[in-house]
Amino acid sequence: MTQSRILASVQHHLKTVGIDHYLSDDNVTEIMLNPDGNLWIERFGQPCQLSHPVLPAAAHSLMNAIASSVNTIVDSRSPILECELLTDGSRFEGTMPPIVPNVSFTLRKKATRIFTLEDYLASQIMTQAQYDAVIHAIRHHQNILVVGGTASGKTTLVNALLQKMATLFPDERHIILEDTNELQTSAKNCVVFRTHPTANVGMRELLRATLRYRPDRIIVGEVRGGEALDLLKAWNTGHSGGIATIHANSAPLGLARLEQCIEEVANKANPHMIAATVHTLVFIEKTQQGRRVRDICTVSGVDTENGSYLTQSII
Repeated sequence: MTQSRILASVQHHLKTVGIDHYLSDDNVTEIMLNPDGNLWIERFGQPCQLSHPVLPAAAHSLMNAIASSVNTIVDSRSPILECELLTDGSRFEGTMPPIVPNVSFTLRKKATRIFTLEDYLASQIMTQAQYDAVIHAIRHHQNILVVGGTASGKTTLVNALLQKMATLFPDERHIILEDTNELQTSAKNCVVFRTHPTANVGMRELLRATLRYRPDRIIVGEVRGGEALDLLKAWNTGHSGGIATIHANSAPLGLARLEQCIEEVANKANPHMIAATVHTLVFIEKTQQGRRVRDICTVSGVDTENGSYLTQSII
């Protein structure tokens, strides 16, 4: 089957399941099918909403079509499908029996519209004081660590930060490093690197290569392990003004998680190095009312008596 016919098959099954129009809706961020057949939709700044029921056979056919488009098979012996849709680059995570009763998936849309920091302010996801703090951090080339749990909205927020960086500093060179194709920037001078596990190119290798690409700002989609040390070294040697995300349940815990990542490759993390390099923490979380920026902290140092980080919150 030709590539065009494969893509046409995927588009046909997306329409059959009833999610094609959601993929073209700029405000939709995630599409989720539960094993009970209920389809849930999440829009920017809003809680999830129930859409419509999907027949198991239709969901199963969609999974098979998507698997075929990326040259793999999903069945009872290999019941997990993780890929990017070739139609639009959206991230797809699907499962089927026996690990779930019926086909289930979560589709995180690749943004067709970048939500700006002004959108965050207008939607009351971010307060005026928080907005001002973020603008200050960008203008003064502070390193920003975006902290939050899974599906808290970190990537969408980073895209908003990137948009503002490109607007305020249009001549700067951005180097973006990520595992999956999610970050977007309007910067004119930009290079995007992606990890490649089969070629043994991870985030640490990309960070080392980045330093020879004359970056003005280094952006890492997600810090998960030892690359945290390489990132701090890069940010701390003349390349400040970057952004990274990390999983943690509060702004201060983002620094603790950063220490854990560093200690995967070093005997002990250096809190003084972290405090001197990470200037601003932005904590975003998912609530019943939608996503909210709960806390922004500035990091000023380390307490010499108890070793804790000295931070000041902007709620």
